Amino acid sequence: MRALVQLAADLTSAQDLTTASAPLSVGRQVTLTDGAGLNQANRIWSDQRTLAASASEDIDLAGTLTDPFGATITLARVKALIVSATVGNVNNVVLGGAASNGWVGPFGADTHTLAVRPGGVLALLAPDATGYAVTASTADLLHVANSGAGSGVTYQIVVVGAAS
Repeated sequence: MRALVQLAADLTSAQDLTTASAPLSVGRQVTLTDGAGLNQANRIWSDQRTLAASASEDIDLAGTLTDPFGATITLARVKALIVSATVGNVNNVVLGGAASNGWVGPFGADTHTLAVRPGGVLALLAPDATGYAVTASTADLLHVANSGAGSGVTYQIVVVGAAS
């Protein structure tokens, strides 16, 4: 699996006789091979989901997800999390802040959250041997919420990890 995050930008400023330009190109590619150690992963789950207005859900990272072949997967560590919010959303897709058994992972604490704005993308890559730890039954629920009332939100999610 290869994950590529890339940004290309060109800041310009019109001057009297010329246009000044400051181009920027930043990219990072992470390659994960099969396994559970450094730069390795052996489980993947992806889905497109919709939450009704003001709704939320808990995605259990340890024991209820199924891979593309229908096998149940249990993650011990997450190596990549990618969440993209559909452009047509009015509300944010909010990650984190589960009421109990929350996956702390990249959030730092149970109550911390990250908002993915309409049309936005969140990409977290942790290719090191540790990744973001998942603890079955006590710290394995990724809480996902619609930030507001009035309309639903649709998002795409990809979780890549290791079973041990």
